Amino acid sequence: MIPRLAAAILALVAASRLGGAAPEAAWRKVAIEPTWTSIYVGTVSLRLPEFTRNATGEYESTYVARVLPWFFQNETGRLVIRIPDDDLRRLGRGEVIEFAGRAVNHAGEERTVTGRATPADAVSGRIKVRVRVSTSIELIFNTSYRFSGS
Repeated sequence: MIPRLAAAILALVAASRLGGAAPEAAWRKVAIEPTWTSIYVGTVSLRLPEFTRNATGEYESTYVARVLPWFFQNETGRLVIRIPDDDLRRLGRGEVIEFAGRAVNHAGEERTVTGRATPADAVSGRIKVRVRVSTSIELIFNTSYRFSGS
C-alpha cells in the first residue's frame, strides 16, 4: 500500500511540475549528458551544451564531435531537434517519444538526426540519438537528459 501511495504522490508532483505548465516555461531548456560510441578501431565522443527551445518549438544547440584516433574527422556544428508540445506533454506523463532533427557541421554538411526519449520521471530520462553521417554510416549515442525549465 505504501509503495503505491508513494508512486501516486510522485506522479501527482510530476504532473504538477510539467503537465499543467506551459511548455515554453517547463521545457525551455534541456541538458544532454556527454556521450560516446564505438566505431571501427576507434570512438566518437559527442558533447552538447544545453539546448534552448526557440519560438518555433525547436531545440537548438551546438555540438562538438571528437573522433579518436582520426582527429582530422573531428567536427563542430549546430543541431536542431523538433519536438511538438504534445510530445513534450506525453514525455511529462511518462510516455516514450520519438523525435527528429538535423545537424549542420562547420563545413556545411548536413546530418539527419533521429531519436527516442524514455522518461525516468517528469524531468529526466534516457535518450538514444541516431546521427546519419552518410548513406553507409550511422552513429548511435545512448545518454541521459534533464529539463531545467526557465
